[in-house]
Amino acid sequence: PAFSIVVGGVLPFGAVFIELFFILSSIWLHQYYYVFGFLLLVFLILIITCAEISIVMCYFQLCAEDYHWWWRAFLTSGSSGLYLFVYSIVYMSTKMVMTRGVSILLYVGYMLIASYSFFMLTGAVGFLACFLFVHAIYGAVKVE
Repeated sequence: PAFSIVVGGVLPFGAVFIELFFILSSIWLHQYYYVFGFLLLVFLILIITCAEISIVMCYFQLCAEDYHWWWRAFLTSGSSGLYLFVYSIVYMSTKMVMTRGVSILLYVGYMLIASYSFFMLTGAVGFLACFLFVHAIYGAVKVE
């Protein structure tokens, strides 16, 4: 279960990986970001990817007759927040020059908050998609 949760976060993170570089550069390196239309498109791709990967993993879980899908659906797409935090640490070590500990602490603290928010957003999307999927497939079952 833990392996499928961690692997499930790769696709949603991969959907926003390139755009994340430009967002971090605009926030931390004082560069201008002006491609908001493309950002909206990437956000929609992120939502769709989170929903699809959670539904697929939930379907595999239900086929294995494991009906405790709630938290795994949330954590599968939500684990992309972990990848976001790891990427922000890599970004800090490669693109930014920080010499003081307070600067590093401030950066890591803000990126922890951003990663947790991303975790909650993608996890909620994954859970709601699985909830609607399970409701649809078990609502179609006729018991007579």
